[in-house]
Amino acid sequence: MKTTLITVAVAVLLAACQTSAQTGPRATAKLEPTKGNTASGDATFEQRGSRVRVVIVVQGLKPGQEHGIHIHEVGDCSSGDGMSTKGHFNPFGKPHGNPSGPERHAGDLPALKAGTDGRARIDIELDIITVTAGSASVVGRGLVVHADPDDYKTQPTGNSGARIACGVIREG
Repeated sequence: MKTTLITVAVAVLLAACQTSAQTGPRATAKLEPTKGNTASGDATFEQRGSRVRVVIVVQGLKPGQEHGIHIHEVGDCSSGDGMSTKGHFNPFGKPHGNPSGPERHAGDLPALKAGTDGRARIDIELDIITVTAGSASVVGRGLVVHADPDDYKTQPTGNSGARIACGVIREG
């Protein structure tokens, strides 16, 4: 019985070590509504080797509607309308595109699809951004939720409309 308990304890400790070894630096953003809007939420970015796990939860969206969401160049939401974040984060000079394709801005994210309660959640791993220092780092960038769906074609923005929530991506 003692041997079984020790074996189980060792297995649990090894599993915990493997899980924590896979994760690296983190960044977070608190999304606040822009002037006249109600959308708000939270985002986490966690380095996992050469990929980043991105988890975003937003509420206050139009129920049943799809909304574009992007990482923008500048971490500045002071303008009230989100325009101070400038354009999409695009350190590699790529065209705007679907985040599942190879040709896309580093800031192109999958659409937020609001449920009947006006809440949406994204949980994805991306390969061309980092949380660590460098040209692909999202730290210090803006995170913006848009009023309309992203068509993933219109250059350079995806025709996703007004900026309804904004946050700054910060280390930690």
